[in-house]
Formats: sequence, C-alpha cells, structure tokens
Amino acid sequence: MKSRDEVMEWRRATRRRLIEARQQLPVAERECRAEAALAWLEAATDLARFAVVGLYWPFRGEIDVRPLARTLIDRGTRVGLPVVVARDAPVEFREWTPAAKMARGVWNIPIPDGTPHVHPGCLLVPLVGFDAGGWRLGYGGGYYDRTLAAARPRPWAVGLGFDLGRLDSIHPLDHDVALDGIVTESGSVRHVRADRDLSEEPGERFASPVCLLSDVQVRDSGPWR
Repeated sequence: MKSRDEVMEWRRATRRRLIEARQQLPVAERECRAEAALAWLEAATDLARFAVVGLYWPFRGEIDVRPLARTLIDRGTRVGLPVVVARDAPVEFREWTPAAKMARGVWNIPIPDGTPHVHPGCLLVPLVGFDAGGWRLGYGGGYYDRTLAAARPRPWAVGLGFDLGRLDSIHPLDHDVALDGIVTESGSVRHVRADRDLSEEPGERFASPVCLLSDVQVRDSGPWR
C-alpha cells in the first residue's frame, strides 16, 4: 500500500502525463472523441430536468461544454460556472449566459463577473483521470472534493472526460469524494450513489422529476464492469 506522500507524488506525475496526452491528441480526433462523449451524456441523462446545472469552462484540452450550456439555457435551465473564492475552500457557482461579463479566475480560467450565485442540482465535472469506482483525478486543488463534501444537499456529480484518463485506481485518500457517474467517448457508468431518490431531497433543485444515467451502457468488458 502506498503512503500518502507516495500517492501524492504518483498523482502529480500521472496528472502531468494524462494532461500532456490529452493535449497531444490531434484536434480533429479530440473533437471526434468529445462529440461521442457528449452524445453518450445526452443519451444517459436529462440535464434539462434540473433547474440549475453546474458546468465548467474548457481548459487544457477538456471537452468543450459551452454548446451544451447554450442548449440548456435555451430550454430554460440556468447554468452556473465554478468560481474559486478562497484557497482550500469550496467553490461557489455564478450564473453564466452568453451575454455574461467575464473576468479571469484561478489558472486564468474565465469566470462570470457580477452575475447571481446559483446552487446547481447537478454538476458536470471535468476529468483528468478516473477509475472504475468513480474516483476522480483532477488538477490537485481539491476544489470539487471540498464542494461536494460541503454541499447540503449534495448535487449529482457526473464526470466527463476521455478514455485515455482511465486508471486502475487513483488510490483514493480520505479527502477524495467519488462521483455519481462517469461519461467518456465509450459510454456511461452509474455508480452507487445514483440509486438514491433525488426527487425527495429538499430545495428547489429540479425543474421536473429526475431520471439520470438510468441505462448503464458499456461497450467493453474492461474495468468499467
């Protein structure tokens, strides 16, 4: 078993390797893979059932979900983007629209400037790496883990990324929080927390009854199963 220090060093090296591999994909291939992943996402979820969905601004070769954001807004769903408000703290979400004024946040990623805070019922979370248990390897800041751990009620969290980020294990530590599901270009997987009845949770979180990742679709017989 790896020590905590060994896990953290392994994660740093793995993170660098996976980000480099993602950015080195030819643009046409990356766009093709992204299109397939988004098609699986649409087949496995109904994000428009949520009153508010938290998305992200694409960074370092991540899947671009801005067209999805516009589609959701057109359907009446509000969209929020994460904003780091303090180091080692949960992020907050601010509403985004195509007309929103933007500023530069952590890592120079654009963030909404002066728009209302929103409370997503579902988060689409970008993946650097992931494993079959729904554990996520991110950029090392721990912001999504803290956000999911602190939120009451906790939003649905679905990871979105490429198959090249698949790992045997991220070697989860006590601060890690597993995702409810993961979607890549080869399919969608629902994890244990997906079985809870979100319609009974308090708060104005849904535009209509929720049905997410109800049909787990997997194309191969690898560690997804």
